[in-house]
Amino acid sequence: MRILLVGAAGTLGSAVHTALTERGHEVIGVGRTRGDLIADVTDPQSVARLYEQAGPLDAVAVAAGDAVFKPLAELTADDFAATLRGKTLSQLELVRQGTRHVAATGSFSLISGILTDEPIVAGAAASAANGAVEAFVRAAAIELAPQRINAVSPTVVEESLPAYGPFFAGMEAVPAARVATAYIRSIEGAQTGQIYRVH
Repeated sequence: MRILLVGAAGTLGSAVHTALTERGHEVIGVGRTRGDLIADVTDPQSVARLYEQAGPLDAVAVAAGDAVFKPLAELTADDFAATLRGKTLSQLELVRQGTRHVAATGSFSLISGILTDEPIVAGAAASAANGAVEAFVRAAAIELAPQRINAVSPTVVEESLPAYGPFFAGMEAVPAARVATAYIRSIEGAQTGQIYRVH
């Protein structure tokens, strides 16, 4: 399959890229500053250019999404807007525009996260963004068929503990390679409207 992977150079994206290429897929990595293609997926015009450059695809997978982590009392309207734009609206736009560029039986694999179900202090914006992604996946699945859409909901990955560990006190981390298996399930499987939780 030809798979567009957004966030391919990140910690999780690198693991997903490796897992997919090892299974014989052609992976087109996308990043803001490096990758096979460069794009800012928070900009709808950049998303349009991305799809034009990528050509026909069998699947789109997202392994990145920006969120602001601050205590609720310190979160500003701009912080919420930035989080929804970086984690939610960017993914919705990839699907909205992508339906015309992905094969009729192709798929979209989005990313949410454990904070949908297990909130933490300073994570209100991220929880809201994740919940919106998951609700969208369930709703879009009933309209996209025969194209499919799922989300992968990971906990914090072991490789990111130095940066994010303090936010996830007491939560068990998992290797990025384990999260990558959920992307394989989403892309190569037959289910749609699913949230694959790797907690």
